[in-house]
Amino acid sequence: MGVINPTEAVLDEKAIVAAAEKALADIAAVREEIAKVIFGQERVVENTLLAVLSGGHALLVGVPGLAKTKLVTTLGTVLGLDSNRIQFTPDLMPSDILGSEVMDTDETGRRSFRFIKGPIFAQLLMADEINRASPRTQSALLQSMQEYHITVAGQRFDLPAPFHVLATQNPLEQEGTYPLPEAQLDRFLLQVDVLYPDLDAERQILLGTTGLAEAKPRGVIDSARLQEIQMLIRQMPVSDKVVDAILSLVRSARPGHGNADTDRHVAWGPGPRAGQSLMLTARARALYQGRLAPSLDDVYALAEPVLEHRMALNFAARAEGMSVRDVIAGLVKQARG
Repeated sequence: MGVINPTEAVLDEKAIVAAAEKALADIAAVREEIAKVIFGQERVVENTLLAVLSGGHALLVGVPGLAKTKLVTTLGTVLGLDSNRIQFTPDLMPSDILGSEVMDTDETGRRSFRFIKGPIFAQLLMADEINRASPRTQSALLQSMQEYHITVAGQRFDLPAPFHVLATQNPLEQEGTYPLPEAQLDRFLLQVDVLYPDLDAERQILLGTTGLAEAKPRGVIDSARLQEIQMLIRQMPVSDKVVDAILSLVRSARPGHGNADTDRHVAWGPGPRAGQSLMLTARARALYQGRLAPSLDDVYALAEPVLEHRMALNFAARAEGMSVRDVIAGLVKQARG
């Protein structure tokens, strides 16, 4: 092994600090611009932004009219991303998402197939009411969300970089819907629960959206700058204490790993991808709040959005009226001691 030059290590650390300060200024400008259009909902905006800054996808769950669609379109504008929106319906086909081949005839009468790209070829894809489409159509997103390319007629087509899916889901009116399978839920870095706004925010909404002019967001950064910030987040140092806390929390949520409450209430728990998600989003949250390294508080604050969609309760727990959130809150309380 070669000898590490301490001067180089200091320079690297200084470079990361300088890059982090610049990224912090950009993130603050992004937050300020979003706040002009989305009133209140700070936690929703933060968690959705954390998913994008971490390079992942987010599932926004909430009743209609809570500005989920508006948040996604605003993010596309502010982050300078090329965006598309797909309204998922029961009759939506995979080709409506991915694209399809059409037959062309040239001047000589020779015929050939040409691929016409579908709306998935965007840097920010909004999948609106994703649980209304059939499982076959939902699965068309699976490969793209994990592998960042699609395959049509045996030919590979790479998706634009960066590529993010922000899907929305309405928890009401479950008749005629198709619950997302566990494999697809696991592809989402975070589940963001969108709740009703508080009184002050709702007052702002009334005053700010019913006049002659509505605020319009402007672009703050571009896709290249976003990718630089995403790379910086992956370079941020994580202490052994934080790594141990992530491992302990994720493993405590699995039945058969020594936690009595989990064994009593949980049917199946989160896989290793949950730990990866916590590691990335904890770093992103630290930077979002102006810090250079994640803390235990970042891990515990993100436990619910990271774990909620990766766990299922058993019949006995559901019969008692428990929710996954209750179980996660109990695990976090135990972890905090």
